[in-house]
Order: sequence, then C-alpha cells, then structure tokens
Amino acid sequence: MELEEKEKLIAQIRKHISENLDLRKDFSDEEIKDIITNVVFERSRDYYLSVGEKKEIADAIFNSMRRLDVLQPLIDDKSITEIMINGPDSIFIERDGRVSKLNVKFESRRKLEDVIQTIVSRVNRTVNEASPIVDARLPDGSRVNVVLPPIALNGPVVTIRKFPEKPMTIEQLIKYGSITEEVAEVLERLVKAKYNIFICGGTGSGKTTFLNALSNFIPKDERIVTIEDSAELQITGVENIVRLETRNANTEGKGEITIRDLIRTSLRMRPERIIVGEVRGKEALDMLQAMNTGHDGSLSTGHANSTKDMLSRLETMVLSGAEMPLEAIRQQIASAIDIIIHLGRLRDKSRRTLEITEVVEYKNGQIVLNPLYEFVEEGETPEKQVIGTLRRTKNEMVNKLKFKMAGISDKF
Repeated sequence: MELEEKEKLIAQIRKHISENLDLRKDFSDEEIKDIITNVVFERSRDYYLSVGEKKEIADAIFNSMRRLDVLQPLIDDKSITEIMINGPDSIFIERDGRVSKLNVKFESRRKLEDVIQTIVSRVNRTVNEASPIVDARLPDGSRVNVVLPPIALNGPVVTIRKFPEKPMTIEQLIKYGSITEEVAEVLERLVKAKYNIFICGGTGSGKTTFLNALSNFIPKDERIVTIEDSAELQITGVENIVRLETRNANTEGKGEITIRDLIRTSLRMRPERIIVGEVRGKEALDMLQAMNTGHDGSLSTGHANSTKDMLSRLETMVLSGAEMPLEAIRQQIASAIDIIIHLGRLRDKSRRTLEITEVVEYKNGQIVLNPLYEFVEEGETPEKQVIGTLRRTKNEMVNKLKFKMAGISDKF
C-alpha cells in the first residue's frame, strides 16, 4: 500500500472512531486498542493488506489518540538516540551517530502542537507564544527541548535526546573504546577519594552518560543530592538520594526556582556529595563555593571545546552573577575543582575521552593545569574509523592528599 493511501485510510478510520466513540466513558488503553483493531479489520476489507500492515495502521491510530502520534514509534525504537522535528513535515533521527531524514510527518501543525502540550504538561511546564522556549522530559527520562513560533520560523521545533533504559556503565565505556581499563580504575579511585570532578565537552559528546557511569563508583552508603534543569541523571544503587529539578515561572512571572536556589537549599540537606547536571550560568559561583565548603566528591558538567576553554567559560559564568575580581574567581576555581575530564566526538562520530587533567593551583595570575591522560591518535581503519587510545602522560599527579585521607592508593 502506498504511503499516501495508507495515511488517507488512517485519517478516515480515526475520524470514524472519534465520531462514534462515546468520549464521556473512561476507556482503558486495552479497550481503545480493541475498538481500533476491529474497525481497522472491518475497513481494510477493500484493500489488500498484510497482518503486519493492519497492525501498523492500528498502532498509528492508537498512538495518535492515546500516545505521541508519529513520535511514539521513534521513542520506542531503542536504536534511535536523537529525534529532531523541524516543523510538522520535517523529522530527522540520529542512529549509530548518523543523522537521516524520515519519510513520516504529522498530519498537521495543530497535531504537533497538541503533542508538544501533552509532553510539557506531564512535567508541569508551560510553553506558548508568550513563553516559546521550554525544557522538559519524557517518562523514560529522555530530554526534550521545545521552541515555538514566532521564535522558530519553520514551525514548532522539538529536539529529543534519548537515554538508554539502563544507564551506561564504565564497563560499556571501556567496550566502546571511550576509556581504557587502566583509566577506569583511576577514575574509580578518584571518585571514592572524593576528588571534585568536572566533565566538559561539546554537544552530544556524552557528558551526561559519562557522569552517570562515574556515579556508579560513589559508595552506596553516602547521601547524594542531584540538581538539574530537567531531570535526566540515572543514578542507581544509592538509596539515600535527593533529586531536585528547577521550575519555570508561572504565567504571572512568579514561582521560578533556579539551579542557584537549589544549590543553596541543598547545602541544608546534609549532602555528602552534590551533583549538578549541567552548569550554564551564574549558578557556577554557588557550585564552586559548595565544593569549597566541605562538599568534596562533587560532580558536574559543562559545555566547552577544551579544558582551558571550560575554565574561561566558568570565569564568564561567575562574572555574570557576581562582581568579583578575576583573580578571586580563578582562585575559587583552582581550589574547588580537582579534575577536569574533556570528552569529544571524533570525525568518525565516535565519542572518546580526550583528556583527563588535574587542576593544580592558582599561580602568577593563571590556573595551573597538569594533564594526566591525553588521547593519542594512531591512524584510521579502511572504513575511516579512528584508531587511538587514552595514554598516560609523563606528569606526576601533584595533589594526592585526598587519596591519603581516604586511605586509597595514589599510584597511577
């Protein structure tokens, strides 16, 4: 059956069901599925359709009535890592690091807008022309960003970053070549010894995934507070965990709860570790102060193209929220952050750990860095896959006191 003909049949059946269904009754999903299936088999007698095609049509109608319409199969597909909707007629996906356009579309802009409202209302968020940008999440933890017209010129734009059902483990990162077994063992000791670790990288470099993997090394008897714009961290195995999420202002411009507010509140919750999902603005100062006031072992992420770039961005973030001398800001950064891990996507689309660097001290107006591991490229395969590994530099680690205090080996 041709796509256009199939879409026409789906629209006819959906219209028939909507017109003949008593919407005053509270139907269960199973009852709705049975009704749809019966109508599909009845209406498709005039067409030659396989059982698979009939099921596909029934699923499409059910998804449009009770789920997220054409989005639902894409969300259910575990091989898809990103969904990009540029208006109702233009849908792209990322699978295995490759982006491709799909031959599917929403029946109308109105239908796409209805799906958007369904998504954001589930997490008590609001998006409209007056407030056209919002971050939300799906029930499975996938991150959703929405931009509406008039900001988005080609119709409502939705970007969904999907996360695996089970969070990525260090063993999987080793398997995929992101890190080596030696580096994994070092990272485990760093986390257990309560070094403050900051993970940086570009968009799609795997910062949240890496943070989830590192969190598996946190001792299970510790109390953790996670702070995020839109909750997406998947920390397992820790019972004493508090998960905090920001809140947007209401229609009257009141009631906003920022990351900054949450960091300050978290300090009164007796946390042993504070994990800030991503630092983007003036909350950087509060995060640094928390790290400097006895909350060792904290983890966070930020967007940057290199380790030095991350330090510059942190300086800018702090300056945006406080009038402080640059010297004081650099001293705060140098004393708060112990280790910076830089991630990146190589030209073959693979995600790799490119550098692990120690933040040593503030000296002569500059933050002194000490690279411990660096990614060394060794060539590429005939299929253009990059060959390389993370190698230990000749530099000795300088600040080993936390290892000693934790009774953990400081040997690299």
